[in-house]
Amino acid sequence: MSGTNAASGAAPCRFAHYFAICGIDTETGLEPDELAALYQWLEADRQGRDPDTAAAGENFEQSPLKRTFKSKVLAHYPENVEWNPFDQDAVNMLCMPKGLSFRTQADSREPQFHSFLITREDGSRTYGFVHTFYEEVTSPQICSAMQTLYQMHQAENPSSATPSSSSSSMDSLASSLDEADSPSSSTCRSAACGGYDASRDTLYVSKALCLITPMPFMHGCRRFLSQMHRAVTAASPPPLPLESYVHNILYEVPLPPPGRSLKFHGVYEPIVCQRPGPGELPLADFPLGQTFTLLGVENLVQLFNCTLLEMQILLYSQDYQRLMTVAEGITTLLFPFQWQHVYVPILPASLLHFLDAPVPYLMGLQSKEGTDRSKLELPQEANLCFVDIDNHCIELPEDFPQFPNKPEFIQELSEVLLRYGISPVGGAPPASVPTTTTTPGSVSTRHPGLKSQQALRELEDDGRNGNLGGEQLAVLELLQGNATLERLQALAKRTGVRVEALRGVGGEGEGQGGRTAVEEEELRNAKLNVQLREVFASRFTTMFADYEAFVIQSAPDLESWLTNREQMHNFDKASFLSDQPEPYLPFLSHFIETQMFATFIDNKIMSQWEEKEPLLRVFDGRIDKARLYNVRAPSLRSSNYQRCTVLKESAQAIEQRLMKIDHTAIHPHLLDMKIGQGKYEQGFFPKLQSDVLSVGPTNNKWSNRTATAQRRKDRHRQQTEHLTLDNDLKEKYMQEARSLGKNLRQPKLSDLSPAVIAQTNWKFVEGLLKECRMKTKRMLVEKMGREAVELGHGEANITGLEENTLIASLCDLLERIWSHGLQVKQGKSALWSHLLHYQAREEKLEQHQAESPVSNGPERRKSESSIGMPSLRASVIQDMRHIQSMGEIKTDVGRARAWIRLSLEKKLLSQHLKQLLSRQALTKKLYKRYAFLRCEEEKEQFLFHLLSLNTVDYFCFTSVFTTIMIPYRAVIIPIKKLSNAMTTSNPWVCVSGELGDSGVRQITKNILEMTFDSAFRPHTHIDAMFKCQNLGKLTTVQLGHDNSGLLAKWLVDCVMVRNEITGHTYKFPCGRWLGKGVDDGSLERVLIGELALPNADEDFGRGCRTPDMQHSPGQTRRVSITSMGGRGYKPTSAQIQEAIGEAVNSICKHFHKPEKERGSLTILLCGEVGLVGALELFFHNGFKSARLFQKTVFVWDFVEKAVAYMESADQMGDMQETAEPLGLTCVSLCHYVSAINSSPRNIGKDGKFQLLVCLGARDRLLIQWLPLLVECPVIQRMYEESALLRDRTTVNALIAVLQTLHDFPITLEASLVKGIDL
Repeated sequence: MSGTNAASGAAPCRFAHYFAICGIDTETGLEPDELAALYQWLEADRQGRDPDTAAAGENFEQSPLKRTFKSKVLAHYPENVEWNPFDQDAVNMLCMPKGLSFRTQADSREPQFHSFLITREDGSRTYGFVHTFYEEVTSPQICSAMQTLYQMHQAENPSSATPSSSSSSMDSLASSLDEADSPSSSTCRSAACGGYDASRDTLYVSKALCLITPMPFMHGCRRFLSQMHRAVTAASPPPLPLESYVHNILYEVPLPPPGRSLKFHGVYEPIVCQRPGPGELPLADFPLGQTFTLLGVENLVQLFNCTLLEMQILLYSQDYQRLMTVAEGITTLLFPFQWQHVYVPILPASLLHFLDAPVPYLMGLQSKEGTDRSKLELPQEANLCFVDIDNHCIELPEDFPQFPNKPEFIQELSEVLLRYGISPVGGAPPASVPTTTTTPGSVSTRHPGLKSQQALRELEDDGRNGNLGGEQLAVLELLQGNATLERLQALAKRTGVRVEALRGVGGEGEGQGGRTAVEEEELRNAKLNVQLREVFASRFTTMFADYEAFVIQSAPDLESWLTNREQMHNFDKASFLSDQPEPYLPFLSHFIETQMFATFIDNKIMSQWEEKEPLLRVFDGRIDKARLYNVRAPSLRSSNYQRCTVLKESAQAIEQRLMKIDHTAIHPHLLDMKIGQGKYEQGFFPKLQSDVLSVGPTNNKWSNRTATAQRRKDRHRQQTEHLTLDNDLKEKYMQEARSLGKNLRQPKLSDLSPAVIAQTNWKFVEGLLKECRMKTKRMLVEKMGREAVELGHGEANITGLEENTLIASLCDLLERIWSHGLQVKQGKSALWSHLLHYQAREEKLEQHQAESPVSNGPERRKSESSIGMPSLRASVIQDMRHIQSMGEIKTDVGRARAWIRLSLEKKLLSQHLKQLLSRQALTKKLYKRYAFLRCEEEKEQFLFHLLSLNTVDYFCFTSVFTTIMIPYRAVIIPIKKLSNAMTTSNPWVCVSGELGDSGVRQITKNILEMTFDSAFRPHTHIDAMFKCQNLGKLTTVQLGHDNSGLLAKWLVDCVMVRNEITGHTYKFPCGRWLGKGVDDGSLERVLIGELALPNADEDFGRGCRTPDMQHSPGQTRRVSITSMGGRGYKPTSAQIQEAIGEAVNSICKHFHKPEKERGSLTILLCGEVGLVGALELFFHNGFKSARLFQKTVFVWDFVEKAVAYMESADQMGDMQETAEPLGLTCVSLCHYVSAINSSPRNIGKDGKFQLLVCLGARDRLLIQWLPLLVECPVIQRMYEESALLRDRTTVNALIAVLQTLHDFPITLEASLVKGIDL
């Protein structure tokens, strides 16, 4: 026990936690790789074969040299570290993802380096660095077993004398067996090298040395492991036993403190590593230059964008280290955000079922040499970003927003790369970054003349550490006091060369400032890394400079915040978006919905109660600094690109740290070991003495210091535990709060039984259901919030952009649900593929039914039960056909998204999906047992959540596909009185919407239809179909006729227009005559529409008198004044003034909305509660309603008389005395009235008054015309004394209200002003 405690006493500050060796266990001999067998089991299950028979039995099809065998962790030191327990299975699997591989002397045996990481459940990471080499097999049992296996293979496959191309039963995904480890190896094989003959060939097997560290010091670990290997292969033994070096790195090398550099010693050369300071970007040691070189800047920025939007990302390469370099590179660039989902940069072959995960992931898959991408069957591709690293190309998902200022961003990155001599285009692997480690022979011989310099430097370091005995110290003093050496050093200083750095042979060479080529390369990489990262970080500092202002701090303490985390609204998204430059919105509206942004905001909120998360601390520091230098000018809201200003300083900080070493670790030294064990044998890694490696030093100043610090920390923790939440409970809350919306971060590598896989899938099912619940809830809350605003409650908190983002994310969720547990993938969209299967089956059934004489009576009857408008049949197939006929959509993913949008707009999404899943035989054929769609209870809940979306109106199909052709049906319903329903004239109609109008459509008279209502009363109506480009939401209908024939007068109740694809039906009430000499003599009316409720079908054809007053004050204007008086209802003056105020208010609100959200202004001007209706009420008040010669008088008559008076007064010179502006106003009123009267349209008197009000509002003349009408003597003849129009105070108040409209640019629909020549 004491050993473990000693080992772990200082572990948090140790450079490395474990040193492990993986390879073949000679005791157990050759065992087939269990993981490969498991993979075969999974494959068989996927293909519907019996998994148990598939996985049983040996695989003799392949040459044994190409099969995988089980590797084991042969040893690891120390036994255990308290806060980072050793996970044997995970380390074994990730050190040797393909298991053991064998080679003969004919094969290439270059050592390989790769790294990996293990993500623990709390999200923390441990890094592993692995050096794999080939060691000769000395065990006769293993050689003879290999010989036997080879003979059995030949007996099974007599023709395969040459190496078989992978005929493994595993498909192309199973990269568990590479043809070769490096591309060059295929060329160096002889024809016979696929075989093995124990008498002739030497057998080699792979072995891996691994360092496990808490931080990713990739360069340092790589150099240490490579020197360890060199020590084994060199001709002479290393200076000290290998145990000394392992013990040194495990126990005596500390982590460099933040902002400092550290030098420690490998077997032959010192190794330097540095760690960024508290205000700098966190440590990232993987060479970003290599990532850019492999992909090119354009591709990398696209990949970065996909990562930010949390898509599924699959990296694909033959080289494990490339997978790791790109994965770590891309996640490093996310600062200050962190990837929150599944992260497995190297996915072992046995975990391929994990690609089925219906969650965002970032995974790396090793490709087999010669494998074609097209053969790669991936479970889901609708939202997948596929990165083929070796071929330098990337496949992107469809339709996602671009990163803001992308061209300028790429330009700035390219300039940084060019300064370091790297092409921004990418393609060729960088020559400077070798993927294989230096060959053992090339550096083993050393220049004898430089040994003294090396020794001197090592002695100096040891002297500083107090590591030297008396004799060595004397040698050091002698060397330092040597006059010749001092002169040499002075000369060196003058010429700028450090003598002590002239070391190394075989291409090591010398770099600037006396550094070796390797050190020079590391410095260059470090500087390039930090400069590239600074460019990315500066984009976020600019974009989120004001984010704190929008964080909502609503909880009094951490406990209550964590408990209510799911219900909390933590960030004011709508206000944040409204504050951003227009070009940024598409990207930002998606990004602020991601889990990584939510976690970032959570961390910000929690920082008021506990210590700030490190990335957040650095980011906030940068924002504060930017504020200091740049007094927050409005310029930050502009979309101008701001370049990074700290590139030089960041590179200098790194260079200074690497030039001036802050700390030097204790030198490796002899340990108290048993003599004679672990004797040096060239080419073989010895068995290390575990007793000396399981215990750390007890007399080391540094470990004592950290142990004391640890004790102090423990005491502090015990005190605070009494004050705060119980830690376990708090941790549980924290985990639950943080895991909202995300599932596991990494599959558990240790236990991979089918039961565990089933459990993992169950977690996915639960996660998908939870995500569905949260998404639908969010969509409802946002949408209802907005509709409440339109009804006048509170403030809007959703924009069309945000709505679009939420719908896009729903489409993505449905694709992930449909691709979970697929048996066989067909096409890129799993949902569309399922729909196509369903369509094929249903069409077969339809055909079958058509052949058999089954009556379709009831269906027909139903369609005619509603008056006027035949009902649309809701059918999955019908909606699919609409989508299939749209030539604008080219891909299956696009079709599936369009179908979801259409179903959502029709409020049929839940019903359609229920219908689709009701065909259980089809679902069973397409999906595995564990698939989400085959979990009955979860499926029901999922459909129920989707059903809740029917409570709100979406126009997500109409507003997105604006250029498609849509069939419309227009039905004109007359009022059923006597023969008024009939007309002999030629009617026409023109439908207008937010996106355009249909043009005038003549309606042939012979399409008059007669239908019967439920009481079998006959009704006639005119029904016309036409097709035109999408009109958007419908606003007005112009209805007219040519007044020909005997029955030219026509009393129309309303016009119904339906979009035949979405089923949206609009009702345009009329309730007026069309015809000369009746009503106001109008042959044409502009009708204002409203969306009809779907269940109101049966009301469509009822004789619609004007609705009751309380529905809307504007309704009365539809009837002439005399009849209004006759109905005995007159609005009070207070009601009239309120109606005008409301109408003007609505117009002001309209212009305060973002332009894309505004909707139709026509409805606000001419609709039931519009401005025109309210002003008509005002003009009607106190209007003398006596019939002169039995003729109805209209407000327009008053306007015409007033204008006639003004014109005659002008001719007689009475107007000369009036002030000049008044004279001009008078002219403008006369001009507008005559233009309206001389228009070729027959719009009737009420229509003319409507037009005058609209034109006056547009041209800001209404408030100038009102005084003229009030002053005109005609008013005394036509208005009573008590009329509002004769009350100066009221008129002045009206003018003041109308004055507010002058701030807005009112534009009128073409349908209103057609034919007016001003």
